[in-house]
Amino acid sequence: MTISPAPPATDIIETITDVPYPPPSRPAGPGLRTAPGTGLASWIGWQRVWALYGAFALYAGAVAVFSGPGDDRSWGIWAAFGYAAAAALAALWPGRAGRRAALAASVAGALAAPVAWLATQASATPDVHVVSGSAVLLLHHGTPYLDPAQLAHGGVLSYNPYLPVMTIFGLPHAMGLPGLAGDTRPWLVLATFGLLAAALRIAGPAGRTRGAALGLAAFAIASPVLAFPLAEGITDPPMIALTVLALALLTRPGTRIWPGTRIWPAALVFGAACAMKYTAWPALVVLAAMLAARDGARVAARFTVLTCAAAAALTAALAPASLAAPAGLIDSTVRFPLGLTAARSPAQSPLPGHALATLGPAGHQAAIALLIVSGLALAAWMVIRPPAGTSAAAVRIALGLALMFALSPVTCFGYFAYPIALLAWAGLCRDRRAGAR
Repeated sequence: MTISPAPPATDIIETITDVPYPPPSRPAGPGLRTAPGTGLASWIGWQRVWALYGAFALYAGAVAVFSGPGDDRSWGIWAAFGYAAAAALAALWPGRAGRRAALAASVAGALAAPVAWLATQASATPDVHVVSGSAVLLLHHGTPYLDPAQLAHGGVLSYNPYLPVMTIFGLPHAMGLPGLAGDTRPWLVLATFGLLAAALRIAGPAGRTRGAALGLAAFAIASPVLAFPLAEGITDPPMIALTVLALALLTRPGTRIWPGTRIWPAALVFGAACAMKYTAWPALVVLAAMLAARDGARVAARFTVLTCAAAAALTAALAPASLAAPAGLIDSTVRFPLGLTAARSPAQSPLPGHALATLGPAGHQAAIALLIVSGLALAAWMVIRPPAGTSAAAVRIALGLALMFALSPVTCFGYFAYPIALLAWAGLCRDRRAGAR
């Protein structure tokens, strides 16, 4: 039996999306480029796409079989059929029409259908309830957080662990839009898709077309890593997409007039992420270390200041009352995720940090201490050996977040979508260090 060699990296575009991938029509110029024959892209060929869809189908089928009645099982059933259809189409219909049909089947079965079904036929998930409720509070009181006295008499869903920018996904509901349009899930999907498409277009080689970027983004959001949380209204996918877009923007070259011109758009994007959820803040340390090593300390400082300023400005603009009386914000976004409130987060997967926390106050303090020590160790690693480029930075962010999720007293397996997605991004868009300058 003859085994065909892996295709060049650019073939992934036509393989998954059925969009022809033309050679560059202009000089490549400075900046980062996907290295042909390296990374994840060189592994995926048409022979393997059907296997990817098949693996997705097996995962979704396992979710359907082993989950109890509820949203997880509903997604698993829809997605298993969608992925199975995509695998069959990719294997039995190898032409362009087959590849296009496979992508459409995966998007429809794993994302569009379960989002519509769960948003209209099932009760709101905790994430949807919290984001929608926080938007109502914001419109009426200028803050998406209840004060400590109100939190003391409320349950788990009274706490809003997200930062103010996340509230925008609940505004359609707060403004009275009915049905699917008033649910957070369609807006989470659209935001994630648009951000990923922009990132894939920016970070790709000069010849990558808009259609290719859109096709890759569709494949990404239809994968279980993103489709599963999006179908349940979980807020991590747009955070992942914002991080990836910031990484992509940091691959763009500057100009001779101002070498840091690529910095400010990335800082604005990442500032939005930092004003959306605290999980973005550890990545800021990695990005600053990468910029200091690649472009110098002044550029790194500029990026850090601009990111913090953007996050502060967005927070002040969206939730001014939460800054004037920050007790509710602190209780919801700091004390609650750390397990320091009377109400306990339902995020309690059996990972090391949670296992320690269940041993009592001493175990809880030990988990927090380990979390702090690991953070300091990672910061020291950034100083001693900073990442050389954006792909290396993505790997460092993934490792840091994986460690944080593993050691946090309040955690769940779903959070590992971050490191999985970032590692996939690093494999797909591995940059050449020589082109980073």
